[in-house]
Amino acid sequence: MKTKLQSRGHFHFIGIGGIGMSAIALALIKKGCSVSGSDLVKNKETQRLKELGAIIFNSQIKNNIDLVISKFQNQKINFVISSAIQENNEELSYCKKNNFSIKHRSEILAMIMKSYISLSIAGSHGKTSTSTFLSTLLEVCTHNSSSITGGIIPIYKSNAHIENTKFLVTEIDESDGTITNYNSDIGIINNIDFDHCDHFSDINEVLSSFKKFASNSKKLLINCDCEITRNNFNSSNQWSNKKINNVAYSIIPNVINKNNTIGEYFENGNFIDSLTIPVPGLHNLSNITAAVAASRMVGVSFQEIKKNIKSLELPKKRFEFRGELNQRIIYDDYAHHPNEIKATISLAKLFIEDKNNINKRNGRLVAIFQPHRFTRVKKFIHEFVKELAKADVIYLTTIFGAGEKNTDNIDSKLIADLIYKKNKNVQYFKDNYEIKNKFFKLTKENDFIVNMGAGDCHNLWSILNNKNI
Repeated sequence: MKTKLQSRGHFHFIGIGGIGMSAIALALIKKGCSVSGSDLVKNKETQRLKELGAIIFNSQIKNNIDLVISKFQNQKINFVISSAIQENNEELSYCKKNNFSIKHRSEILAMIMKSYISLSIAGSHGKTSTSTFLSTLLEVCTHNSSSITGGIIPIYKSNAHIENTKFLVTEIDESDGTITNYNSDIGIINNIDFDHCDHFSDINEVLSSFKKFASNSKKLLINCDCEITRNNFNSSNQWSNKKINNVAYSIIPNVINKNNTIGEYFENGNFIDSLTIPVPGLHNLSNITAAVAASRMVGVSFQEIKKNIKSLELPKKRFEFRGELNQRIIYDDYAHHPNEIKATISLAKLFIEDKNNINKRNGRLVAIFQPHRFTRVKKFIHEFVKELAKADVIYLTTIFGAGEKNTDNIDSKLIADLIYKKNKNVQYFKDNYEIKNKFFKLTKENDFIVNMGAGDCHNLWSILNNKNI
């Protein structure tokens, strides 16, 4: 069993509070490395790291670097960044000026992966959900698995669970091209779509990076139902929710409702058994099929999978039920690409139809959406309009730039104006505080509210309840 890191020393993370960076930092601590980091925002992740012994700075100034160097002068120090760190960051600039060792987060994760049999999930959509489902199945079926993901896994209540185990599940980010840095024992590709327009110029560039990831994987598991994936990768390990023949793993759905999905499971065209899956939605079924397939590839018995599949839950911010206010139901979802919005609205309508059938009361679907990145809005504005207009009521808030400059003067009012041509029930608001002030005028009893985005929009529930964010 591979358990030792191939590199030791001290690791200082510039931007340690991010969901991906904090997971890697936590993994290093569990592996016996010393860790420090800086972030302008305090959150649960930085607090947990601090409790585990990490040194956390609430500023990003060069003095932090000097303090780290003086404290760990007898160790090799690796300064770790993500692609979100800007070139003018004071800590990063100081490290570059002094020729200190700077590593990208992907390099550190790739190093950690070498200590395990690694199962790595890549894809344009559903990575965190698939990582969560696979982490859960391997944990409950083998008790011999660790995880580093981009979301909070319910079974661990963390974005990282690191022990000296046989398996390691990792979520692989393709947004900045660093997907090519990983060597996986099993590489999993959920789907491929054009996104991250700030880094890629077209779908061919996206595809090229996935092909490198595939070539670096000892075994490859792909989604046969995604046309781009199906047409560009050759692998005997494919999964599908639409076909049985010429596919290694299939779950064909018979019943889909708001509580679960019931489907027939096949391997290599042969019917094995029925499965009752406690997670709704066709897109989630695809992610779960990938998790089942990967588990089978590493030797988990189908009987164990069937017995434990009831343990599956969605990660935080993936169609997460937040609560009810005066008979208004509120969910959070990370959807920030048009195809993700399409899937989320489809799932919400499934809930509404079920609720209306039971209560005989008409509920509206209210979509609150915070667009994410100016480059994404510019590229997909008409696709955003098409999918958002399918909700009964749409409320848009200011675009979350994620560090991008608004060079084209794009704003959410433009999206609202275009939606208005298809659906008159649309309004723009500056932020969630403005929505809170008018919340009970904007919504009605029995409304089903989905709050979507990848920025800071998920503070809505706390704002509505006058809680500290």
